[in-house]
Amino acid sequence: MRAVVIRDGGILVEARPDPEPGSGEALVRVRAAGLNGADLLQRAGSYPVPPGVPADMPGMEFAGEVLRNGPRAERFNVGDRVMGLIAGAGQAELVVVHERLLMPVPAKLDWPAAGGLPEVFTTAHDALFTQCGLQPGERLLVHGAAGGVGTAAVQLGRATGARVSATVRNAKHREMVAALGAAVLAPGDFVDAGPFDVILELVGAPNMRDNLRALRTGGRISVIGTGAGATVEEFPLGLLMARRGRIHGSTLRGRSLEEKALTARALERSVLPLFATGALRVPVHKTFSLERAAEAYDAFAAGGKLGKIVLTA
Repeated sequence: MRAVVIRDGGILVEARPDPEPGSGEALVRVRAAGLNGADLLQRAGSYPVPPGVPADMPGMEFAGEVLRNGPRAERFNVGDRVMGLIAGAGQAELVVVHERLLMPVPAKLDWPAAGGLPEVFTTAHDALFTQCGLQPGERLLVHGAAGGVGTAAVQLGRATGARVSATVRNAKHREMVAALGAAVLAPGDFVDAGPFDVILELVGAPNMRDNLRALRTGGRISVIGTGAGATVEEFPLGLLMARRGRIHGSTLRGRSLEEKALTARALERSVLPLFATGALRVPVHKTFSLERAAEAYDAFAAGGKLGKIVLTA
């Protein structure tokens, strides 16, 4: 098979042995695989992979067709359209994945949309609902809302009946994020627009002090991105106490099979039906063929995009 490979900080496409499905696993012919911030970190050598995952093969989400089932794998049939999250090696022509991590692709989604769905919607849903318990009628603020997780979070908040606000740095993207269901703010204006019950932090340390100022009493902050900085100095704990606030942090990659399977079932139950009705969509900024993976990584790193960059195979 052909696969994206990291070598000396660069991106190549090379031939690798075809994987074989083990017990409870399925072999999937990949049709699309999304790029994510974790892939850039892995390329830079700053996001170690879990044990047993090739350190030089990135890719955490994919969509494709089941080619073959391993022993005791029976959830999906050969030819079924599936998608899922894996710990790595998803940007390849073939992947092996435990069947419990797979989800059916909604009929209305094409391959690029399906390939860009699992990571961002799983991350957003887990942070907003499993961790923060977002409720209808509450006020949600999404920082960095033009990215993949941000656009997913805005739509999920709107779909559940929350009142959604979003910060977007690039002015040319604000109208498009507003069309997804958010009241869009410039990054420096969110404190005066509060208070908020839930704040989804995708930018990082520079926002954290003002997040507390913008938090409603009993509010919750979920930190799932630190691209603009990971260290907060002079954090006002007294204000956190006065707000009776909670701060959560989360990543998905290192979770156990059981924990990841629970997130997949939550998406199947609560999120995928909304794609069938057209209430949710996956904004795709641009697609690249697998052979043009290096260009795709450069485009992702350059920023200035709205939605996902997806490799197609």
